[in-house]
Amino acid sequence: MPIAISPKGLRISIDRGGTFTDCICKVPAGDDVVVKILSVDPNNYHDAPTEAIRQVLQKYRGREIPRGSLLDLEDVEWIRMGTTVATNALLERQGERTALLITQGFKDLLCIGNQSRPFMFDLSIKRPEPLYDTVCEVPERVVLARCTDSNLRNLDMKYPKGLHTEVGVSGEELQIIQPLDINSTRKSLTQLYQDGVRSVAICLMHSYIYPKHELQIRDLAKAIGFEHISLSSEVSQRAKIVPRGNSAVVDAYLTPTIERYLNKFSANFPDIEKSNMKLEFMQSDGGLVPSKKLSGLRSILSGPAGGVVGYAQTCFDSQNPVPVIGFDMGGTSTDVSRFSGSLQHLFETNTAGVNIQSPQLDINTIAAGGGSILSWRDGLMSVGPESASSHPGPACYRKGGPLTLTDANLALGRLIPERFPAVFGPEENEMLDYDIVISKFAILTEIINRETNRSLLWSEVAEGFIKVANAAMCEPIRSLTEARGHNPSLHNLSCFGGAGGQHACSIAEMLGIKRVLIHKYSSLLSAYGIGLADVVHEAQKPSAKIYDDAILPEIQSNLDDIEQEACQQLLNDGFLGMIYCSRFLNMRYDGSDTAMMVSADVGVDSLRTFIDCHHKEFGFTPTNRKVIVDDIRVRATGRGNTDTEISPFEELEALKEDVTLPKPELIRPVYFSQSGWLSTPVYSLNSLLVGTKVIGPALIIDNTQTILVNPGSMAKRLTNMLVLEIETAAKESVSATVIDPIQLSVFRHRFMGIAEQMGRMLQKVSVSANIKERLDFSCAIFTPEGNLVANAPHVPAMIGSMAFAVKSQIDRWDGKLQDGDVLLSNSPECGGTHLPDLTIITPVFDESGKDIIFWAASRGHHADVGGILPGSMPPTSRELWEEGAIFTSFLLVRNGKFAEAEFTRLMVEEPAKYPGSSGTRCLQDNITDLKAQVAANNCGIRLIRQLIEEYTMDIVQVYMNAIQDSAELAIRNLFKRLSSSRNTSSLEATDFMDDGTAICLKIKIDSTKGSAVFDFTGTGPEVYGNWNAPIAICNSAVLYSLRCLVNSDIPLNNGCMKPVQIIIPPASLLNPTLEAAVCAGNVLTSQRLVDVIFKAFEACAASQGCMNNFTFGINGEGGFGYYETIAGGSGAGPTWAGTGGVHTNMTNTRITDPETLERRYPVILRQFSLREGSGGAGKYPGGDGIIRDVEFRVPMSASILSERRSFQPYGMNGGENGERGQNLWVKRGGRRIINLGGKNSVRVEAGDRMVIRTPGGGGYGFEREGKMSLPLPFKSSTETLSFTPVANGSIEMSKSLAEQV
Repeated sequence: MPIAISPKGLRISIDRGGTFTDCICKVPAGDDVVVKILSVDPNNYHDAPTEAIRQVLQKYRGREIPRGSLLDLEDVEWIRMGTTVATNALLERQGERTALLITQGFKDLLCIGNQSRPFMFDLSIKRPEPLYDTVCEVPERVVLARCTDSNLRNLDMKYPKGLHTEVGVSGEELQIIQPLDINSTRKSLTQLYQDGVRSVAICLMHSYIYPKHELQIRDLAKAIGFEHISLSSEVSQRAKIVPRGNSAVVDAYLTPTIERYLNKFSANFPDIEKSNMKLEFMQSDGGLVPSKKLSGLRSILSGPAGGVVGYAQTCFDSQNPVPVIGFDMGGTSTDVSRFSGSLQHLFETNTAGVNIQSPQLDINTIAAGGGSILSWRDGLMSVGPESASSHPGPACYRKGGPLTLTDANLALGRLIPERFPAVFGPEENEMLDYDIVISKFAILTEIINRETNRSLLWSEVAEGFIKVANAAMCEPIRSLTEARGHNPSLHNLSCFGGAGGQHACSIAEMLGIKRVLIHKYSSLLSAYGIGLADVVHEAQKPSAKIYDDAILPEIQSNLDDIEQEACQQLLNDGFLGMIYCSRFLNMRYDGSDTAMMVSADVGVDSLRTFIDCHHKEFGFTPTNRKVIVDDIRVRATGRGNTDTEISPFEELEALKEDVTLPKPELIRPVYFSQSGWLSTPVYSLNSLLVGTKVIGPALIIDNTQTILVNPGSMAKRLTNMLVLEIETAAKESVSATVIDPIQLSVFRHRFMGIAEQMGRMLQKVSVSANIKERLDFSCAIFTPEGNLVANAPHVPAMIGSMAFAVKSQIDRWDGKLQDGDVLLSNSPECGGTHLPDLTIITPVFDESGKDIIFWAASRGHHADVGGILPGSMPPTSRELWEEGAIFTSFLLVRNGKFAEAEFTRLMVEEPAKYPGSSGTRCLQDNITDLKAQVAANNCGIRLIRQLIEEYTMDIVQVYMNAIQDSAELAIRNLFKRLSSSRNTSSLEATDFMDDGTAICLKIKIDSTKGSAVFDFTGTGPEVYGNWNAPIAICNSAVLYSLRCLVNSDIPLNNGCMKPVQIIIPPASLLNPTLEAAVCAGNVLTSQRLVDVIFKAFEACAASQGCMNNFTFGINGEGGFGYYETIAGGSGAGPTWAGTGGVHTNMTNTRITDPETLERRYPVILRQFSLREGSGGAGKYPGGDGIIRDVEFRVPMSASILSERRSFQPYGMNGGENGERGQNLWVKRGGRRIINLGGKNSVRVEAGDRMVIRTPGGGGYGFEREGKMSLPLPFKSSTETLSFTPVANGSIEMSKSLAEQV
């Protein structure tokens, strides 16, 4: 615990949350003063923190202080605040009007971002609107002299010759190929100022190491009179222009709002500037900063950060370092985090839908809170993500709201209505409405019983929803622990937030946690933690050096310099206590994007630390890889002004005698799942003396929270803490013959969680960029028959197709496999999609080793598997052998031995036997990634075995089948609705590939059974090219399309396809012969298949219908290969406009950041912007395509594999077609411009350019019906113009990445 310094006056800590403002005042030698008020209450006060301070001073001074009075702070030592001012402005888009100045050619870059869509199955793609009001392109260009981030760093660049060369702050050489056009930039700034803009964000290519041009623009802007100027080079000294640019925009957008608020707040205290009182604000990184230095960018998560500091300081004992899981459950969401002795920071996160670079604590938010809406659909219970919010609020609020988790707790007796103030109803003068809650649950129970032929009681249904919510909230905790090699049962659980106390015991039981810690200020812990936080200042500097002994003196010198700078800043801010500095190096392996921040303190071997940390996190250590230091960082911490608490662990040890339990205030019936209704005593927390033990069942309440103690568990009252000792719950009795809808909903979360954890394991252990960074993979579990049970939503084209591979191996190996065997396959004959997608399949046997009880499988896109061109995606392939190594059915592992020699022969020697073909060009990466896939399968096996141990084999297998029935029901209901709404049972559509090959589809719906036949008879024959699509791809396209049309979060499994019969003619484009080339079928034909299906259902106009596969590289020793897919426009629909610059249908791959691209490869990205006007016109216009202009700096080969260059993306219901795509080869100097068509490969020279113009989406509806006015530079859904984030920590980053491949 920190050493305390005697307070000199009142210490006031405030957390201004979205609903409530919490305030705790530490009084020297006196009791704390606690205030909890509404954050917005205009009838009584204008500013909640000011009102909280007034109430504190009034109580402390013992005299009335009228509202609205100016306040004297002579008694106050400091005020510390966390505020949602910036967060609310960001979420509600109410910040400062801002302009963005960005390098010419990139005006739409921040809108395009990484080109992925936020929600994979959402046809009306909704991306967050840009924060800036307008954008100006700046004529200037700086490039690196060499590819310093790859093994091409010694490559001699032939083009262009810079006007002059300079050395950046990282020591790297840069070429100025276009100096800043001062006059043009001044003209743009002047026009912006005349238009009323006063805040600008400036972001130029490579400014993180060459800030000169940004500084010049700042001087121009200052001279003109701009009030706030944010430079990307100052808000972040890291590569990647997209998150750095977003950070600059967020700072420019929010900081003026923060400054206005601070001025307004300070005006209530006339002597604040003259007094010695310190006003400090909490930042997202868990540190305090003087009010004058607070930026909007760094204050977004200040409240949640306070909560983490609060439990870290009060619930962790360094003498007995049991790690702690933070569980902060509020009204609309729940935050989870982990503390094991030091605060864990993230430096690139997604906040409110915007990728930014700014230090933040690793806090993960899930959309499950007290206000989460309870729903029943397609045989499953769901809790959230929709929330009733504060208006109308839960049903019990008397405003017509829906049933929520709060209602379930109220109905089951876990909330005491009399303890709530009479502030509900239209006039806000009534008590909570218990009767309406029971009535609504009775109606919902009747529906559930009718649909499931059960006889559940309403109390069982209410408890069931709580179980489902608890299961959902356990998954991110498992991801923070199990997925990272930590056992959750070896943690303590710190529960805080207003709603957490009702769920803490159950959450702990489900995770095997034995102890729950609930602080006396748990419902105000963010405010309390802000009072315990340290003052910090961080400084960093780009490095971009290869770590070796030669640069250690330079690194040490740089660390010394920035440490001195950081300490001086704290001294300048008036800090007088002890200052501690922590030094860090941000390190990564050469060629990888995965950097890790490791200690560089005196006596620490940073290289060894990095290697060990990397191996622990990812499970492998690359061989012969250099280590790069991206940047160096110092965090200066000012400690001393902290209060101490007695350690709860020491107090527990010291307590010897039990204290008499007081008489309960009430006895209330409370429902528990295994016991039913029990008479439960209700105690006031304040009535319990230190040392009092309360045996469950019990309710412990105070003015701000209710804590439920489950039967068998025990609560013990300490000075500042309530400690719950959790009794391991008895195994619940679950029938293996009767399907319980509650258990089915719980198993749905467990099965999906297993598939997701398999994916995280694969990502961790893999080494290639395709799998580790682009996350081009998928993981799933299957029944003994090979039917898909759970497939995490990774790659759309892989969803559903792996079942073909598993069933193929079942047929081939029937009776021949043994425990521990692992199979490898990639052949289209055996359920493969294209050859780079290698599938690893593992059978799992029962305890006797006789019967297979389920299968685990993982599929990853490998960087190369041989063939005629690097990347194994040649645009001109005609036969399958040209695309690489073929594995029909290969026994990869038996008796624990990896068949490396035979695999190497098949991967290296076999493909090279064909003319012009080569074996794999990255064998070691292939082997490592295959081992990662084996590890992912083993992870799934381990988790399934845990599930079997928990529930028994029979029950797990019953629910494996039952979850498929649920998905089947959803699809059958979809077909019935579609047939009824369209008044027809027959649908058909035809579209054409660019070579004229038809894709024909007739759909016959049986409205009685809710089934359908998808008949592709009439589709053209196999083509002498590579856009033939194996049959598994058609299955994936149908499954993906149906999931989009259902528009609800149904399980993705084999049940979705049970009501569907697919007819595909043999030897056709969609069912080619075994010899046919297929590499483009997965990336081109799959897109067109989905368009045809949507056309038949008249769901929406066509999207770009392509992935625009672009590759370039150099063959031979010392060569390289690069592959990317490029977004286009999405199609408009009946109620929405298309979105520009986004991936659609069967892909969601991210694109490499422009700065990373230029750091790694000998190219210059000249333009990456929207192709304005390429979306089809209509009442709802289609989304625009993209222009991507790449200039080559050395001779190399370049290839394009694309569609929609002949046939336009169709419009619908009067909407016009989108524009065709176009691929241009621009010879150096523009002397020749050559149209390459849709599929071609060329040899380019230094100075040549490839300009790829991707198709736009089709429009919907006649334009004369009234064109929707939509914000540029991209078009968003007209139904939902705002974007609601679900989570923002490391778990959500992994999830969002997994949905962006």
